[in-house]
Amino acid sequence: MRKFDLELAVGIFVLIGIIALGYLSVELGRLEMIGVRGYTVYAEFERAGGIKPGSVVEIAGVEVGKVKSIRLNEDYQALVELTIRYDVELQEDAIASIKTKGLIGERYIQITPGGSDRIIPDGGRLRETESAIDIEEIISKFIFGRV
Repeated sequence: MRKFDLELAVGIFVLIGIIALGYLSVELGRLEMIGVRGYTVYAEFERAGGIKPGSVVEIAGVEVGKVKSIRLNEDYQALVELTIRYDVELQEDAIASIKTKGLIGERYIQITPGGSDRIIPDGGRLRETESAIDIEEIISKFIFGRV
């Protein structure tokens, strides 16, 4: 009987440990079990270097959505599909910019709100965009004297 109690206690302890590890891996990895809920907005960029599905979309440093997909449109520009939370309304004249966290950090999309009264609907498009700055191109222009 005593051996059974010890095995039961060890089994419960191991089960709690596995559940705790699973919880930590989901929380620290920022994994979405169901997916981000929100509406879809599209933005076209000349260069979307460093942006990938799952990248963060921020307004004033607050995460408001994620990048769902990136593909090439018929004009050979990067068409980025964003999922924005339902409680965040984007104005028609909002500006989407590709920014970098830190000097060599990850890329994210920053949205600067506009002043228009018109709101972008589900499936709408951000008209104003700023592409990523290509640091290697700037350095090469500086080195070879084309600045």
